[in-house]
Amino acid sequence: MLTELTPAELSSDLRQGPSEFLKHRHTVAGLSLFSAGVMGGIALYQLGILEEIPEPRWSKFNAEKVNGSAEAYSHLAVPDALLGFVNYRVTACSAGMGAQKRWGTHPWIPISMGAKALLDAALAGKLTVDQWTKYRAFCFWCLLTTAATFAGLRFSIAETRAAVGTLIGGDRG
Repeated sequence: MLTELTPAELSSDLRQGPSEFLKHRHTVAGLSLFSAGVMGGIALYQLGILEEIPEPRWSKFNAEKVNGSAEAYSHLAVPDALLGFVNYRVTACSAGMGAQKRWGTHPWIPISMGAKALLDAALAGKLTVDQWTKYRAFCFWCLLTTAATFAGLRFSIAETRAAVGTLIGGDRG
């Protein structure tokens, strides 16, 4: 069982709880859902539903070049933005899973969230470097997603550390 709370209690706990960790989880979830939304927009281009991706006019921005590249279609025979869309939704779910004090009662949940946020940041960083080294261009929307991803990592650290402390020290909050 992921929580001892009833569904009604969990609803109140997640929406109205005062915990700083919970506020951080809200931020992680919000940033992840923002990133999923951006990936959804890019996927519309990659699927041919949109003809172009609007972005600021700067010579270094070229979303079509980056997101229309062969590499963007090279994993699992699906546009990579669809994979990103699913990925960020999983991260949002990990932020929303469990009660307010999950770090003390179910420490594997925030540890998993922290590990997922770290993995997301590593991948976003790699893809950002690849944009420049392979295409000499950036996707503006991808840069926003990378920034949101790194911010999400930052907001996942405190609860992850508390959960590790629970496992090591046995403190169950």
